[in-house]
Amino acid sequence: MYGRYTQELGVYAKEEAARLRESGQRRSVSERSRTFDLLEYDKGRCAKCRICTVRCQKFLISRVGEDWIFLILLGLLMALVSWVVDFCIAICLQAQKWMYGGLDSNVFLQYLAWVTYPVVLITFSAGFTQILAPQAVGSGIPEMKTILRGVVLKEYLTFKTFVAKVIGLTCALGSGMPLGKEGPFVHIASLCAALLSKFMSLFGGIYENESRNIEMLAAACAVGVGCCFAAPIGGVLFSIEVTSTFFAVRNYWRGFFAATFSAFIFRVLAVWNRDEETITALFKTRFRLDFPFDLQELPAFAVIGIASGFGGALFVYLNRLIVQFIRNQKAINRFLMKKRLLYPALVTLLISTLTFPPGFGQFMAGKLTQKESLVTLLDNRTWAKQGIAEEFDYIGHSQAWQHPQVNVFVTLVIFIVMKFWMSALATTIPVPCGAFMPVFVIGAAFGRLVGESMAAWFPDGINTDGTIYPIVPGGYAVVGAAALSGAVTHTVSTAVIVFELTGQISHILPVMIAVILANAVAQSLQPSLYDSIIRIKKLPYLPELGWGHHEKYNIRVEDIMVRDVRYITLNCCYRDLHNVLLTGHLKTLALVESAASMILLGSIERAQLQSLLSLQLGRPRRLEFIRERATAEKKRLSVVSNSDAEDDHRRASQEVRFQVRCHRELSTHFFVPLLLTGIAEWEEMQLDEQVNFNNCKIDPAPFQLVERTSLHKTHTIFSLLGLDHAYVTSIGRLIGVVSLKELRKAIEGSVTVKGVKVRPPLASFRDSGTSSSENEATELHNLWDREKRMSLPGEHTPPESDEKSQ
Repeated sequence: MYGRYTQELGVYAKEEAARLRESGQRRSVSERSRTFDLLEYDKGRCAKCRICTVRCQKFLISRVGEDWIFLILLGLLMALVSWVVDFCIAICLQAQKWMYGGLDSNVFLQYLAWVTYPVVLITFSAGFTQILAPQAVGSGIPEMKTILRGVVLKEYLTFKTFVAKVIGLTCALGSGMPLGKEGPFVHIASLCAALLSKFMSLFGGIYENESRNIEMLAAACAVGVGCCFAAPIGGVLFSIEVTSTFFAVRNYWRGFFAATFSAFIFRVLAVWNRDEETITALFKTRFRLDFPFDLQELPAFAVIGIASGFGGALFVYLNRLIVQFIRNQKAINRFLMKKRLLYPALVTLLISTLTFPPGFGQFMAGKLTQKESLVTLLDNRTWAKQGIAEEFDYIGHSQAWQHPQVNVFVTLVIFIVMKFWMSALATTIPVPCGAFMPVFVIGAAFGRLVGESMAAWFPDGINTDGTIYPIVPGGYAVVGAAALSGAVTHTVSTAVIVFELTGQISHILPVMIAVILANAVAQSLQPSLYDSIIRIKKLPYLPELGWGHHEKYNIRVEDIMVRDVRYITLNCCYRDLHNVLLTGHLKTLALVESAASMILLGSIERAQLQSLLSLQLGRPRRLEFIRERATAEKKRLSVVSNSDAEDDHRRASQEVRFQVRCHRELSTHFFVPLLLTGIAEWEEMQLDEQVNFNNCKIDPAPFQLVERTSLHKTHTIFSLLGLDHAYVTSIGRLIGVVSLKELRKAIEGSVTVKGVKVRPPLASFRDSGTSSSENEATELHNLWDREKRMSLPGEHTPPESDEKSQ
């Protein structure tokens, strides 16, 4: 019976899919041809232009394809947005320096200008974002990771969010706070892709197709990183690592093409604006290529990687600790909820005060922007030997690292420590911002510190085969930047981003060693920054399983599934639909053959059930019933009037008319209550009728799992297919359902939390030798064990080993 049912169901599903596909193609072709034919007969002023436009559109789509045009426009638009944002940020930072430099005669006025300017910009950014689109707050990568997982986040890919993200990000970065732009640009690129596919008629079909939409959003994430740092290869790899658990290789060419085109246009705009002489790397270095490093320096690079791993885990923990502290303090939380702009203003005031150049900022190069700091940190010249400047002229921005009272080592240590907690605190401000660039600069400073220390310990360089090669501290800065940013984001592609940013690949081996070690340490201690934000915001995303935990193989679906499943039967009545819709808020409901058999026939969306109820009890049916009742009542009144006239024909005409009028008035007076009573009775009758599912869209093949599917396999299937729930069946019988909520609880119980392995409930019986597993087994398992014992009386297999063998 079950085999025949599934065979018929598969044939039905194929026929239905083919019918829908053919009807959709015919409809789209007929609509396009009908529109073109109507344009031929249009005699308006712009008719020829419209006809030419339609013909060009057809030619481009047929010759080039929708994907290529879409990706070209996406790359071009994102390059323009990135260049305009960078241009506005540079103007804002120059305005701050102009105000600060123009008041050099009065230190107090300098302080007011240095502090007030960023406070105003950050406050405006927070207020503007909160009013227009609160969804634009933060990085954007955690939310995009959730959207690409298949979850729909409301109002997250809208035009309002795009405007709020761009303007808010420009003001936030123009304030000079230790914030980044890479994460927000991933969100901005996704917004551009969604808006292009939604509002442009040329790409209308892309937005309607969900799988196609996900592919374009994945390419957009790569474009966001590529146009941000002019690093297309690293951008594609980074977007895959931070947004996808499984990535379709067919999307590779989309990401590389769009990111490369966007990065090219971004650098061409810089040349056009005379910021650069030609297309070069964003932070070009000039390390020697013949012998960039010695093998004896590899332990130092390994130390940078290990220390960066601990530092990255500490940064993620500190960021989460600050957010949780503010949320857990109810008094502070209530006060800040009422005064939403007070928290960003206070944080900006604190950071600006500490970075004031004549004050404490003189010990940490406070007057340099993030870009200027990174340029000086990547310098290939050694700043000092033994802590004292020798044969080095501090020119340009390098003067900020020179202090008459302290050496360069103290300055670098203060810079690292202060920027570390400042960046962790600043990223909690409710404005569009990222954390990649601040962490990148901190890592470069740490690598520079190690490099300057190596130069001080080996002032004459390292002797190799009679040749002395001096230490290059800038190479250590490159290694530190890649290692710390990789540790915070749990990515290896930061190595590729570093190579594209600097334009040199000479330190590929030290960078890869440091990044891999940093990731190994950081992943064993803390989640990535983006996964931490997902947990803080409680986004519906599936966490990773972790390494080497055997519990994920021992836990099965029957341990975590919900057994009380909401379902409807094939022969149910409309009253059952009404009760099911009132008692729950599930998006889909299971359709079973009957309550006795529980054979799963498919699933129905909530909207379909609501439409069935509307058709049965909606306004048209009510009006039809009222019209029928009114017609019947008029016929009854006419019959009564005729009979009264025949019986009393001898009475006077005036008396007759008076009695008929009174009778009609009394009938009308009592008609409304009778009508309401009739409607109530009619509704009860309609609710008791059996549901007709012929006009309802039923998913004949909802995703199903068997009860003994392991947690590891379930996690893989959910992540690969982007599922939000799956039904659990036993020989076609519905016995439970598993959603993201149950799966997430099981995974969080099987991983290590604070050094202790927390096991989920119902999983402890796997390791015990008691007979509790038999008590938890289903009727199918008992039947199978009984039949096996009857067929093989000479063999005896304990239940525990039997479970493990399956």
